[in-house]
Amino acid sequence: MTDTDETGKARATSLCKSCGLCCTGHLFSWVRLKASVLNASEALGLNVIRSDPRQRGFTQPCPLWDGQCTVYTSPHYPHGCRNYQCTLLKELVAGNVQLPVALDVVEQAMAMIADVEIYVPKSPKVSFRERLIALMEQGNTNADFQLKADALLRYFDTQFGVNDFFDSSERV
Repeated sequence: MTDTDETGKARATSLCKSCGLCCTGHLFSWVRLKASVLNASEALGLNVIRSDPRQRGFTQPCPLWDGQCTVYTSPHYPHGCRNYQCTLLKELVAGNVQLPVALDVVEQAMAMIADVEIYVPKSPKVSFRERLIALMEQGNTNADFQLKADALLRYFDTQFGVNDFFDSSERV
């Protein structure tokens, strides 16, 4: 590995450890796992899903997130987590965005989440994503909430590449 590769890996690690939106349940409600790692993942304390082979994995928010991933550098770090790269991370790795800019994007996302979270019912066991979807599907008529939630979902799409909160037929 060259020095440039090592520096790029350090930047990627810094971004991931600073962000965690893919761990906290803000972007996803579950993470796919291979069947062969379900027992090991459960031993880590993850809430493993086994009932449906199409959704074999663990639920979000991840209990191993404590301001940053507590197993990020461990050999037990789940393969599904290790392989995931959001759009922002891909852009950083490709050199299309610098780390300070990427960190600003994360900071902006967190501020937008905080603005929306005041409307979303609290639950430590159900991901923000699921709670947000449920609230939006209920047809919450609060205009401020709708504007902020729509802006957040657009931001998740453009900055992180997560655009599947709703089936395309559900939203206009």
